[in-house]
Amino acid sequence: MSGRSDRRVGILLGAAVLFLAAALALVFGWAPEERTMGPIQKIFYIHVPSAWVAFLAFFVVFAASIAYLAARRERYDRIAASSAEVGLLFCTLVLITGPIWAKPVWGVWWTWDPRLTSTLVLWFLYLGYFALRSYLPPGSRRSALSAVLGVIGFLDVPVIYFSIRWWRNQHPSPVLAGGEGSGLDPRMRLAFFFSLAAFTVLYAALLAARLGLAERRARAERLLDEWRERT
Repeated sequence: MSGRSDRRVGILLGAAVLFLAAALALVFGWAPEERTMGPIQKIFYIHVPSAWVAFLAFFVVFAASIAYLAARRERYDRIAASSAEVGLLFCTLVLITGPIWAKPVWGVWWTWDPRLTSTLVLWFLYLGYFALRSYLPPGSRRSALSAVLGVIGFLDVPVIYFSIRWWRNQHPSPVLAGGEGSGLDPRMRLAFFFSLAAFTVLYAALLAARLGLAERRARAERLLDEWRERT
């Protein structure tokens, strides 16, 4: 990474740490406990922002994949792969924190609820994205096939988002923009939006760091190819 890129990553990581510290203080020192679920409800402030970041990351994969298919620029492929890596991390966090909440509240770790199932499908789709990239050698064919899978994989995101609106299921109804009877206590809402901001900035920092490494690796490979051609 260049010095400028390093500074950008450092600033974003510093901002993420500050936002996370503020969010933790608000979650555990300001937001009240939910009356029926008690302390386990605090996982909401990790679970939902993780899902938001996973969706955001996969949207970036979707957009960068379309850009690659249109322009065939390798940078778009590197952006898509870097964002998919970060997105898969946060999607995994969603699948871990969900059952931790579900066991004490529902009495089971997992149920084949539409939202849970479609989230698991998304996780497998992006696991397949990396399996494909590790199987094929670097080049335009790998980039193009990855882009196609990146576009197809994102189509599951709207299904996940609307699943609790389309089908009656065990997953809780949306607490934001969920219509009459939904909503959060103002102190919960403040803590939630700080958590959302913290996770978003953390995503930006991780994406910038991962993309910087990918750019450095691509540059090193180009130099190695040039050296081989001369010798």
